[in-house]
Amino acid sequence: MTRPLLPALALSAACALPAAALDLETMSDAERQAFRAEIRAYLLENPEVIMEAVAVLEERQSAQQTEADKDLVAANAEAIFDDGHSWVGGNPEGDITLVEFMDYRCGYCRRAAPDVADLIEFDGNIRFVIKEFPILGEESMQSARFAIATQQIAGDDAYEAVHDALMAFTGEISETSLRRLGETLGLETDPIIAHMDSPDVTAVIAANHQLAQKLGISGTPSFVMEDRMLRGYLPREAMEELAAEIRAES
Repeated sequence: MTRPLLPALALSAACALPAAALDLETMSDAERQAFRAEIRAYLLENPEVIMEAVAVLEERQSAQQTEADKDLVAANAEAIFDDGHSWVGGNPEGDITLVEFMDYRCGYCRRAAPDVADLIEFDGNIRFVIKEFPILGEESMQSARFAIATQQIAGDDAYEAVHDALMAFTGEISETSLRRLGETLGLETDPIIAHMDSPDVTAVIAANHQLAQKLGISGTPSFVMEDRMLRGYLPREAMEELAAEIRAES
């Protein structure tokens, strides 16, 4: 990590001195070697400078990524927040929209689920959108198809119940287990099972995958909170802080 920073430190040192005192372009080989030796000695005596420089670099890169993410969200806002097919919960009139790309077989999605539920319940002013984003194999795909088919056949309330049940389900996903799960929730499962492989269900999954690709999302859970993208699991406290920050800026 030290070596890539040396040219920058040398340049900074050169810029800080009067032009007459130091001209990197006209240095002899011996002068340049001595100059580099001075920099090396300084860094060895003050290694904390390297960490300070790295911290500044990381802060700048983070700021650049945040701005790039805002541009991505703005360019795809309708598909993210109002696609016409994703389930919407929480407060539909909330001042903040939180969107989650999730997979039922994802351990971190399961870990995030109670945090997200608590955030939405205790905040009371968050609109919550779920994007079915199966990426972890055939069982993930079958779970997502069952959930989407439930929404399209039986409605949003049935979808919410199935979603919650699938997030807690630990057994093997199969037609038999999905049918049994639906029946325990009081659903007519035959039309849902028959609809799982329909073009309408396939279109939702394809649209979500296409959107994720545009946003640079490759893992779950991934969130969009207003104009911010959150790649990976965040505890409730961190999401609360971000929501407060967004409200303070609006």
